[in-house]
Amino acid sequence: MENLLKRKLKLGIAACQFGSKVRYNGKGIDLTQYLGRDRGQFIWTPVCPEVMSGMGVPRPSIKLSGGNGFDFWEGRANIKNKEGQNRNEMIKKGALACLETLERAEIDAYIFMEGSPSCGVYRTSLKNQRLGNPPGVFGALLLQKNVFLISSIDLQSPVRWWDWKRRLVAFVWIKEQTVNSKEILKDIWDKVKYVLYELHEEEGTHIRDEVREILKSEEEASPETYEKITLEILNLLRKPAELENIKKHLWENYVDLKKKNGIEVSEIYEPNILRNMTHIAQELLGIEIEVRKINGFFRSSPINYKPER
Repeated sequence: MENLLKRKLKLGIAACQFGSKVRYNGKGIDLTQYLGRDRGQFIWTPVCPEVMSGMGVPRPSIKLSGGNGFDFWEGRANIKNKEGQNRNEMIKKGALACLETLERAEIDAYIFMEGSPSCGVYRTSLKNQRLGNPPGVFGALLLQKNVFLISSIDLQSPVRWWDWKRRLVAFVWIKEQTVNSKEILKDIWDKVKYVLYELHEEEGTHIRDEVREILKSEEEASPETYEKITLEILNLLRKPAELENIKKHLWENYVDLKKKNGIEVSEIYEPNILRNMTHIAQELLGIEIEVRKINGFFRSSPINYKPER
């Protein structure tokens, strides 16, 4: 299988992070501006569950109390605004309307705003570094649907965004494969195993051992087995990498690329050389550009993303 993804990825995003002034105080910010040219490589679907609820802009701020977003959908938690008015039914309709929109758009991932009682995933408050009751109402729906989730905060970091993008591209590429034979499983594993080790060595090694058991068998595995191992790979690809791991594997994988393909990129430094995150991102992007020219294979970013216009 060719390690190439040609179609444009579709990204849902919290509308207030896409420049729409839809927050309770009438504010919004376009964090996609930090992506530069990357912004044009995706199809965007901005949504806002609070606006779709009918609460309008501006509006009294809301708070999730009595439990988290999962509890809310089970009827054990409530959404009330600053004036003490119950907004459960409104926010339910708004969240469901947004989910339906994202499903019609067939999004590949969703970029959420952290700290929101509606959209938050790991925190539902921005006050005094409090976590609130995560996940939020809409965040809980997205988690239940197993949507690939990206925090909008990471759009401001060149390295974090690079990490999200390379994992999402691999994630979507694998989802679009029909994994029904040892040959296909081996091909997928050989392409993404280095990224999996980088994300979490213990989990990556566990998956490796499972793959080896399947491959050494004289018979084909069951469809359920292929589905299980594929899901394990996809779930690990959802997890962000640590910066130090990115730096370490960048050098190792660059040396491998240079040895096998003769590709050389200026200013690629060993992991012990201090430099900022922007410079590391430039190193990674520089390698990717050279690899894409020859449709080559770079272990840190194994699936080439060349969306057709």
